[in-house]
Amino acid sequence: MRRGPAAMTVWAAAVLTACNVGHDYRKPDIALPADFAEPHASPPLPAGSDISKWWTVFHDTKLDSLIARALAANLDLQAAASRVRQAREQEIIAGAPEWPSLDVSGLGVNMHSNSNPLAALAGGAGGSPAAGSPSNIKLYSLGLDASWEIDLFGGTRRAMEAAHANTEAALWDLHDGEVALTAEIADDYINLRASQARIAMLDSEIGDELQLFGLVRDRARAGFVTQLDVNQQRTLLENARAEIPPLQAQADAMVHAIAVLLAQPPESLARELETAEPIPVTPPGLPAALPAELLRRRPDIREAERKLAAATADEGVAIADLYPKLDLIGSPAFTGGMLSNLLSASHFGTVGIAYVSWPIFEAGRLRANIRASKEAELQAYFAWKKAVLGALQDVEDALARYADEKSHERALAATEEAAASSQTIARQQYATGLVTFVNVLTAEATLLSTRDALIQSRAALTEDLSTIYKALGGGWDEASVDWERHPPDPENK
Repeated sequence: MRRGPAAMTVWAAAVLTACNVGHDYRKPDIALPADFAEPHASPPLPAGSDISKWWTVFHDTKLDSLIARALAANLDLQAAASRVRQAREQEIIAGAPEWPSLDVSGLGVNMHSNSNPLAALAGGAGGSPAAGSPSNIKLYSLGLDASWEIDLFGGTRRAMEAAHANTEAALWDLHDGEVALTAEIADDYINLRASQARIAMLDSEIGDELQLFGLVRDRARAGFVTQLDVNQQRTLLENARAEIPPLQAQADAMVHAIAVLLAQPPESLARELETAEPIPVTPPGLPAALPAELLRRRPDIREAERKLAAATADEGVAIADLYPKLDLIGSPAFTGGMLSNLLSASHFGTVGIAYVSWPIFEAGRLRANIRASKEAELQAYFAWKKAVLGALQDVEDALARYADEKSHERALAATEEAAASSQTIARQQYATGLVTFVNVLTAEATLLSTRDALIQSRAALTEDLSTIYKALGGGWDEASVDWERHPPDPENK
């Protein structure tokens, strides 16, 4: 059976559309150590060993509430969600050339003349009085313009691949923002509770110093000690009082920061968070994860990998511009003097035209675009590799800080116990006249600084654990992501 030119064109297009220029994307790989260098232990994790809600290990209901509200209202997350929706629309735009395009055009003309030239000619020959009578001519036209660019070499399909990869990258960016947000809320909350704990410690210390001040003043009045002891104790007392305002300012700043992260005015949480509560307690041990698990959990790594996939597909789009383009064009049109019978009137136009174009000379633009696309792909690969190595460094650094701070906290706890005992002994001996007030001042100052350092160390320990969970990616893994999820539009646009 012989095929006509149109059938041959369609057959050739069907064969060629199976071709995709450029190379198919493969996920990159990198040699990684079998385990982290820093020592760590496996702790009890949140329910089901899911660290996507890692902050629940602290068992702090207030922190849980703040993070839940921040995830729902944070402005940065809303912007990231908007970028996901935008990327999904770009997928539709990239895939549109796969379908034919159809335009409709219409024209209506009403021509009026005070004289009819044709009738004038007829009247001139026969002397008819209608030779100069006016005339109206109506003309209507309806046209359809259809075109379809056949994706012979896969340029459109590569563009669709790039757009889909960019959508996935935007979704991973959203999840990375969630990880960063939860860690920031936790850090601010820990710092708030640490400042409140230090203020409470100073308030308690001021009470003790006031009692001691009364004792020293009574001994001075009795002539057992000089006014020097009174002045020294007053100095210690006032120094303790002077440390409170900066700590209160720091606590207020943390409240303001948390409120803004919740997309609320800075002072909106002042009453809710003004009551001092303990610093969240760290659970025993640390979360353990091999580097392979880390790669699945870090949203920023997955985002970088998806951007590499998009850059690889973009190279294919650039290569496709070197090859011929085939457009199928149809432009039927209908004309008539009445709207009612327009479609049955005479028609003219073109139907079934195959238009082929092939760039011959572009002054090197197309090949330069291909080379630029290759460089963009190479840059995306370097960015992915840097993200992987940076993630490993983040975990190693966090584990090292946590281990060192744990040792520091244990040493401070032992120091605080010894300093408290020394303070008691010094006060007792001073009351009986066995030692000078210098011994008491030294013991008081040592205990105060040790207790303050211990509070800060315990806060740093909790914050370091938060950093570890953040470094592990907050628990996100590829299997847990709903790729079809459309982030809600807060403006309901």
